[in-house]
Amino acid sequence: FQSLCTALAATIGTGNIVGVAAAILAGGPGAVFWMWVMALLGMMTSYAENVLGICYRRRDAAGRWCGGPMCYLAEGLGGGFGRALAVLFACFCVLASFGMGNMSQINSIAGNLQAVFRVPPVATGIVLALLTGRVILGGLKRVAAVTEAIVPLMALFYIAGALIIVVLHAGNIPAAFAAIFKGAFNLNAAGGGALGYGISQTITWGFKRGAFSNEAGLGTGSIAHACADTKKPVKQGFFGIFEVFTDTILICTLTALVILCSQVSIPYGQAAGAELTIQGFTAT
Repeated sequence: FQSLCTALAATIGTGNIVGVAAAILAGGPGAVFWMWVMALLGMMTSYAENVLGICYRRRDAAGRWCGGPMCYLAEGLGGGFGRALAVLFACFCVLASFGMGNMSQINSIAGNLQAVFRVPPVATGIVLALLTGRVILGGLKRVAAVTEAIVPLMALFYIAGALIIVVLHAGNIPAAFAAIFKGAFNLNAAGGGALGYGISQTITWGFKRGAFSNEAGLGTGSIAHACADTKKPVKQGFFGIFEVFTDTILICTLTALVILCSQVSIPYGQAAGAELTIQGFTAT
């Protein structure tokens, strides 16, 4: 469960709020349908990488489990090619942790706190850096303990807030789903939704946004799952399916319904941000 919470801590957040708003802004409501399609594919890849993570994990000098793509690439594929891919993954993972792992997150948090509570971005950055450092420097056990306590509450709090908005606009739910399904196969919505899981060249952007939302296929989630105290790879694989379902099917859909049911003005094609999602909440 701690492994699941650690993995969810890395996925539930900016991708569910900014990512959904970005897809709707760029591709219209139909972009949400292509998110669901990407989530179904993501469940398969997340299951596979979690199973591999358990099968090829090993214990470190302190007796703790460690694993992930760097292990199952090196040992599963074997040879110089497998080891080269493992090294490349480790290097790219470090680089990605600064970009999609930190910079985009802190940018969204600082921007929202400044817009809603007038908190200076520098102050937000300093406080979050100190808090994050306090957790990370305590090692994996502290990270797992903190995420186990925070992530369920965070997810439930957001889900409850979103459900309140959707229930208060229950009469608009059928129209919202109709807009999603009609827009999904509208050439303008699919082709123009460069951030919204469309077709042709848009599929490329769809995979990028899908990976940003639930990280399925990136391999990063299996690093946390490989530390789970279990002897059943398939059981941990199902946790990966649940993770993607919770992240994209449940939370991303609720975010989309908040935006669509509250009927806030959607300026299609403009720069994406969390402002659209915030409007959905503050309009009620």
